[in-house]
Amino acid sequence: MNNCAISRWDDPNEINARLKELTGQPIWEVTDEYYKDVIMKYYDEKCTASRAVYEQSQKYIPGGVQHNLAFNKPFPMCMAKAEGAYLYDKDGNKYIDFLQAGGPTILGSNYPVIREKVIELLNECGPVTGLLHESEMLIAREINKHMPNVEMFRMLGSGTESVMASLRIARIATGNKRIIKIGGAYHGWSDQMVYGLKIPGSRALLESHGIPRGAYSTTDEVRPNDLDMLERMLKRNKLLGGTAAVILEPVGPESGTRPVAHDYNKGVRELCDKYGALMIFDEVVTGFRVALSGAQGYFDVVPDLTIFGKIVAGGYPSAGGVGGKREYAQLMAAGLATGKHRAYVGGTLAANPLSCLAGYTAIREIERTNACEVAGKMGDRLCDGLKELIGRYGLPFVAYNQGSIVHLECTGAMSFDFSSMSFAKSAIGLLRNKDMMYVRKDSMERMGAAYMANGIVTLAGSRLYTSLADTPEIIDEALNRFEEVFRHVRKTDKGLVKGLFKLS
Repeated sequence: MNNCAISRWDDPNEINARLKELTGQPIWEVTDEYYKDVIMKYYDEKCTASRAVYEQSQKYIPGGVQHNLAFNKPFPMCMAKAEGAYLYDKDGNKYIDFLQAGGPTILGSNYPVIREKVIELLNECGPVTGLLHESEMLIAREINKHMPNVEMFRMLGSGTESVMASLRIARIATGNKRIIKIGGAYHGWSDQMVYGLKIPGSRALLESHGIPRGAYSTTDEVRPNDLDMLERMLKRNKLLGGTAAVILEPVGPESGTRPVAHDYNKGVRELCDKYGALMIFDEVVTGFRVALSGAQGYFDVVPDLTIFGKIVAGGYPSAGGVGGKREYAQLMAAGLATGKHRAYVGGTLAANPLSCLAGYTAIREIERTNACEVAGKMGDRLCDGLKELIGRYGLPFVAYNQGSIVHLECTGAMSFDFSSMSFAKSAIGLLRNKDMMYVRKDSMERMGAAYMANGIVTLAGSRLYTSLADTPEIIDEALNRFEEVFRHVRKTDKGLVKGLFKLS
């Protein structure tokens, strides 16, 4: 496949076995001496401007940051400049950027071609008019060119909004009401999707605070990579109002943090057809990162609806959208077509000219530069280098990748699975190990701080995105910095698992 990031697909059973081994032993992390004498010294002496901004922010912003990804142990870095493969903080420190804004900038941060087009647009008509702009048609046509299954596309303000719209469409199209998600997956923060978030089997026990129980009463979750459990849930739902849709991330929940078998998506497609449910691909991360044709092109699977975000706006705000087969996509209300049997969608800044043009330009540049493949090769190089370092220092860490999405699990904080058809079994396993999971999360953040102090920006210390801007030289320099951290990692007596048992 041309312009595809993925050159190999690792066996998920092997990866999960290694992750189980990782979580079955005490935590390995940087020593207290290294953390105090090197990491904290860096923050205390080299990041004074960032600290000052954060201290002010705490007075006016809940938690001191506006974005979920912004907080880093011991305090967030305040960035002043983004350029290609690098970020620069307010103190002038330079970092290799493997966060890439959480994934949307596969071309590299602040890509010049997109920036120039956006500036030109701003000079001509500004970011938004509330009326039709040609860029709306251009991006929809461009997406259809690369993903023929997306016959129609509606751009919205975020991935969360797009998921909400897709579920409304599915319920109208099928007449059914229940939604099945894969446990641990992130599909935005709407009431009905903050269920089974981060940890499979967690249901409403971790993150659903402030949400009425009725909001997720028609949401179900099943174990990742388990077609048998999915079919059992589909059978059960026939008695409970039917399944409107199965929604999934095609590379596995949380951007492949829980990898799936290569043929898993085809199995889900078959089950959706068998039980009359729509299949929704959440391609917020994978769309135009895995391949120009998305993960659906790589896996050769045709979903009924596709969720877009991140890259679809080229790294600019209001990144979201839903598209798919004409018969389903046209069920979204357009203009004044409210009151009809349509899914109501909207948003003042949805499909604004700035975001549409940025996304259109980004997709064309990804095609021109072969960005998916280039970024994927750098992801392979980074992952292979991390594996070599892990082996050299005798660490239990687990590294693997899906092209330009690279996973580095040092504590396994998100690798637990309490999936069960029984609420009681899920709850017992989760609640008995909840404190231990928080300890492992804290250690993961501690490792993230160590990487940051060595000039590497990651997503929560466990995920890294490569881009077109990365070169072999940049990757090799990053590996040198990872080695500096790994040299100071030792086994602790923290984070032991309590009383896990087989769930079904």
